[in-house]
Amino acid sequence: MTLLGQNTALPQHYAPAVLDPISRQLGRDALGLDEAPLPFHGEDVWNAWELAWLDENGAAHVGVARLVLPCTSPNLIESKSLKLYLHSLNQSRFKTAKELEATLVADLSAVAGAGIAAQVLSLDSPLLAPTALPGECIDLLPCSDFADAPSADLLRGSEGEGEQVLHSHLLRSLCPITAQPDWATVIVHCSGVHLEPESLLDYINGYRQHQEFHEQCVERMYCDIQRACNPTTLSVQALYTRRGGLDINPFRSSEAVAAPRLRCIRQ
Repeated sequence: MTLLGQNTALPQHYAPAVLDPISRQLGRDALGLDEAPLPFHGEDVWNAWELAWLDENGAAHVGVARLVLPCTSPNLIESKSLKLYLHSLNQSRFKTAKELEATLVADLSAVAGAGIAAQVLSLDSPLLAPTALPGECIDLLPCSDFADAPSADLLRGSEGEGEQVLHSHLLRSLCPITAQPDWATVIVHCSGVHLEPESLLDYINGYRQHQEFHEQCVERMYCDIQRACNPTTLSVQALYTRRGGLDINPFRSSEAVAAPRLRCIRQ
């Protein structure tokens, strides 16, 4: 049983055993994606803001852990269990930040079932600064009544040349365990098609009562846009706002490239 939604005491000592895997295949089955090669590349970039540890002399340090999970990993890491694990490091001693990074890599890779990357950042790192978002914001376009659920039928596109980048701050989905709302900015980048911005806005608003994990929502968006509009290239990235000291930024793309390191002010 997942720890999410349960009353759980914070561990007081190093506790990698609290980490809870969730099979990615559970969400992909709903999209008709079997275990054959995936129709996308991508990664999930997590920023963990409640990271603290002790150095070898017992002095306290704080920082931000940037974690990158490949979308090919068999498992997600359940977010509450990650929060508990990070808190279990508060009284642990590490000679250097590199030693802490190595511990994060070993523990989280074991649960994800694939190698992850970890970087410990200082609180004033420029890598954590908000960035300008690419493309056109579609939030002020006229929209229809909110759909009951996201559907590829809401999307409209026609053949087009060049590239198109659209973004919206209005993505809201619900946690599948607690039904608590999760907010995000979503960026869609495509070529070989003209995706009607109004239809994308209607589609994004269809997620308002939709219960799925962040990563699953982005994979659903990617598959729906691909099936409805058949772009030549496509990427979908969501920048979710922080909850429980964590912000999660899934990225799925037709190209084997790293996720753009974008950040919003509300994260």
